[in-house]
Amino acid sequence: MSGLKLFRTDTTNSGVTEVTPRLAEVEADVQGLVEAHMETLLGVRFLASEYGTGPVHGGRIDSLGLDENGSPVIVEYKRGVDAGVINQGLFYLAWLMDHRAEFEHLVRDRLGVTAASQVLWSGPRLICIAGDFTRYDVHAVREHRRSIDLVRYRLFGSDLLGLETVASVSGGMQVARRARRQAVARAAADAEGASMVELAGAVDEALLGLGDGVNRVERKQYRAYQRLRNFACLCPPQRSKLLVYLKVDPQDVDLVPGFTRDVSGLGHHGTGDLEVQLRTPKDVERAQDLFRASYAAA
Repeated sequence: MSGLKLFRTDTTNSGVTEVTPRLAEVEADVQGLVEAHMETLLGVRFLASEYGTGPVHGGRIDSLGLDENGSPVIVEYKRGVDAGVINQGLFYLAWLMDHRAEFEHLVRDRLGVTAASQVLWSGPRLICIAGDFTRYDVHAVREHRRSIDLVRYRLFGSDLLGLETVASVSGGMQVARRARRQAVARAAADAEGASMVELAGAVDEALLGLGDGVNRVERKQYRAYQRLRNFACLCPPQRSKLLVYLKVDPQDVDLVPGFTRDVSGLGHHGTGDLEVQLRTPKDVERAQDLFRASYAAA
């Protein structure tokens, strides 16, 4: 982790001991650890490991998954610094886009018919996890029209794993469709009141402004704000309020009737167990600390 130091505190002797960061012995160690806990670490449901791309293509995708919004995900790993990891991942991403039916069949086998029918092909993602990246890698992902996340890892001691997002870029396919989607949203919202359009714009600005690397993913039922994982989901405006779902534990919040609600175990669009109801610009201001807490948790 760039510039990060980790210390283990000893409350008995009032001392601290630095936990030295290290790389994995072999690439497979990183892959095995991430695949075993992919949903917790990346917000991605694991589908397959070392997936063969057939005799013509002649490759093996390290990991295949499906993220919280239904986007197909390829994860590629490197133990240290490897200039080829991005190009390798993009090579496999191109194969994936040409083999949609095969991927949907895999999703259906692993996650069921509903998940397979909701695959979001407008937003396929590539996540590269490596010991480090160069400035040329960071520049390269910004030149591509795909959703790419560069994630640096470090192992600390025998039981700690650190992940740091070095760069995160949203796909051009999403960007190209954004204006059209926003125009449709505005037209629908006109019937519900211009004030809700303005309020949705204020929420959008607040969530995108929380920090670098926030990607916006459009689905029919909600708009997700993503920092590797979703941290907020904004539903289309209702007549008199907006609903935002956050990745904040409701038990850590003093719930206020009409403003915040625990929706753990309740069905709703998007992801997150805390529902925030917004009716006025003051509500957006009240929700800022909750927005920041959810962003930090992601």
